[in-house]
Amino acid sequence: MSDSCTRRQVLRSLAGGSLLLPGLLSRLLADDAKGGPLSPKPSHFPARAKQVIFLFSTGGVSHMDTFDHKPKLIEMDTKSLVVGGGLSRDKKKVLRPQWTFRPGGRCGTMVSDLFPRIRERMDDIALINSMKSDDNEHFQATLAIHTGSFFFSRPSMGSWISYGLGTMNQNLPSFVVIAPNLPYAGGQGFANDFLPAYHQGTRIVPGPEPIPDLAKRSQQPGLQERELALANAFDKEYLKSNGNDSELAARIQSFETAFRMQTEAPDAFDLGKESDETLKLYGLDRNKPQGYAWQCLVARRLVERGVRFVELVDTGASNNWDAHGDVPKSYPNLAKNIDQPIAGLLQDLKQRGMLDETLVVWTTEFGRTPGEDGPLGRGHHGAVFSSWLAGGGVKGGTVYGRSDDIGARVEENQCHVHDFHATILHLLGLDHTKLTYRHAGRDFRLTDVHGTVVKEILA
Repeated sequence: MSDSCTRRQVLRSLAGGSLLLPGLLSRLLADDAKGGPLSPKPSHFPARAKQVIFLFSTGGVSHMDTFDHKPKLIEMDTKSLVVGGGLSRDKKKVLRPQWTFRPGGRCGTMVSDLFPRIRERMDDIALINSMKSDDNEHFQATLAIHTGSFFFSRPSMGSWISYGLGTMNQNLPSFVVIAPNLPYAGGQGFANDFLPAYHQGTRIVPGPEPIPDLAKRSQQPGLQERELALANAFDKEYLKSNGNDSELAARIQSFETAFRMQTEAPDAFDLGKESDETLKLYGLDRNKPQGYAWQCLVARRLVERGVRFVELVDTGASNNWDAHGDVPKSYPNLAKNIDQPIAGLLQDLKQRGMLDETLVVWTTEFGRTPGEDGPLGRGHHGAVFSSWLAGGGVKGGTVYGRSDDIGARVEENQCHVHDFHATILHLLGLDHTKLTYRHAGRDFRLTDVHGTVVKEILA
C-alpha cells in the first residue's frame, strides 16, 4: 500500500483483511462520503470574504498615539481635568500625543509616525475610531474582543466562524492561532467552549518547529494509515452508541487532521520557496525565520491554502502595549515589530489578488486614557479606542466614528464590540442573529442579543 492511499482505500484494505466487520465498514464508508464535520458549509447570503486574518495587539494600544488624531490634546497638555470617558471621575494631567500625525495614502487618513508603513496602506483600510468596550480590565476586555462575552467563557470568534462555514482545506485546521505567548485571558480567547471541540483554535508557536512531532512515526508504507483507520473505526462506533461526546469527536477529527497535516503543513511553513523580494516586503531575514514578520507571511500561506481563520498575537500578557508609564520608551519597539509586517501582508495579499476575498482585521482590547497614569504613561480606557478592517468587502480609505476632542469618549457613531463582530460575520456572509448554537436550553450566538452591522464601512 502506498503512502498516498486514501482513507477509503485504507478502510477497504482493512475489510479485505477481515479486520473490520462488513456492517461497520459500510457505515464508515458512508460517513466518509459525507465529508467530515469541518467540510465547507454555505453562508447565509453571498459572502464578500472567504477567510479572516485577525491581528491582535495585546495590552490596550493608545488610540491617540496611533490612529485617532487629537490635536486638541496638544494645546491642553499638562492641564488637569476629568478624562475618564464615563468610566472614571478622577482628575488627571492631560498627556499630549507623543508622535506626529501625518496623512496616509490618497485618502489622507491621519496616522501617527509610529506606523509609517501601515499609513501608506490606508487606502485599503476602513478605520474605526469609535470602538467601545464595557470593561477596563485586560482579562475581561480581551475575552470580549475574542468571544463577545466580558465575564463568562464563550466560544471564540474563530470557533464560531469554523462552526458556521467549515474549512476549505481538510488537510489543515480550520482555525489557527500563531502566538509566541498567550495574551490576557489565555487560551479562552481561542477556545470552542460549548461548540464541538474540533472548532477550537490550533495554536502554533513561531520557531524552527512550529508544530512538534509532525514527522511520520513510521516509514513503513501504509502502516500509519491502517493504524489510524482502525482506531477511528472503533472510536466512531463507540461515539454512535454513546451519544454526543464532543471530546471524543474532536479527538477523532484531530487524529485525521494531524495525519493529513503531515503532508501539507510542512510545505505551508516552509518559506524557502518565497522570493527575496517577498521576504523583504515583510522585513523578514531568510536566515532568521522568526518574529511577527514570520507570523504574517505564514498567515498568508495558510489562507492561501484554505485555512478559514488565522489569528496572530504580537506579544503575551507581559511586555506589551500596557504602558502605564513612559509611552515614548515602550511603544517604538512594539510598533516597529508589527508595522512593516502588517503593511507587507496587505500589499502581498493585494498583489496576489487575494485581498478581495481575505478580511484582515486589526484590533486591541481597549484604548488608553487621555490623561497621565504614571509619568508619561496612560491608563486603561474602554470608553473609546481604534480598530480597523481591510480587504474582503471593506470600503478602504474611510474613517468611521469619532471620539471627542481629547479621545475620552465616543462622540459619533459608536461601534461596540458586538457591532464589530456582527460586521465581521456579515462580510463572511453570516447573519449574526442566525448563527446560533443550542446549549443549556437556549440559543447562543457570538453577539449575545446585541450587535448591528456597520454598513458605512462596507464597499
